[in-house]
Amino acid sequence: MTSDEPDLPIKVGDLAAAAGLTVRAIHHYEDIGLIGPAERTPSGHRLYGPDAVQRLYRVNRLRRLGLSLEQIRRALDEPGQSLAAALREHLAGVDRQIHSLTTLRNAAGIVLADLADATDPTHDLIEVLTAMELADSPLRRRISILVYRDLPAVHAHLVDVFGFTPGEITVTPDGTAVHAEVFAGDGVIWLHPETDEFRLASPATLGSATATMAVMVDDVDDHHRTVVANGGDIVYPPVDQPYGYREYSARDCEGTLWSFMKELEQ
Repeated sequence: MTSDEPDLPIKVGDLAAAAGLTVRAIHHYEDIGLIGPAERTPSGHRLYGPDAVQRLYRVNRLRRLGLSLEQIRRALDEPGQSLAAALREHLAGVDRQIHSLTTLRNAAGIVLADLADATDPTHDLIEVLTAMELADSPLRRRISILVYRDLPAVHAHLVDVFGFTPGEITVTPDGTAVHAEVFAGDGVIWLHPETDEFRLASPATLGSATATMAVMVDDVDDHHRTVVANGGDIVYPPVDQPYGYREYSARDCEGTLWSFMKELEQ
């Protein structure tokens, strides 16, 4: 919806155009109980008021997250249901899909490597079957964990400077941040506080980074320009590396080294 949208109430065609949908889609939403007109004109035309517009906005946002129309309807209307529960259910399904696709990708990679090294084409089928068996690993997911002194400050830096998607910050009753999360594309990164018990320390404490994080981006140069504009600490600008990636590096506010990269076209 934009500031140029027609005054309310509006007809179905105007509502559909403002929402980027078809009139048929709006009618379908009405048929399944998602969106209904506030009133009808004497000639039978549907008119939609502010409540319908606000509801359609919520439906569109949830659709973009991947929820089904039925999940959205239940979350918005059914007693005992909640948006949080619907999102948890949806995320569980997404995680299952990610695992399935990761398993498939691993299998394809193993098969491709085996076929490239094969000396006897007659063994291709056996190699494929063996690779598929090896790819079905019991390992389900990897989570990157980085250690920092000030979790809220680093969380804000990673979001504001590098453009990561913010996740939760867990705080104890005394106000101490003990866990934080950010999302980079398809991966989650946990931020962990320093602790003597497990000998975990921030690069800011050590005076040196002991690891680096690599993040794939759509456009290395564009991301670099954005980080520079946001005040990022650039280590070196975008460059084509001999190992097949264009990348640049930057340090966050506590000294962890980040590489932002994209595979070079062959």
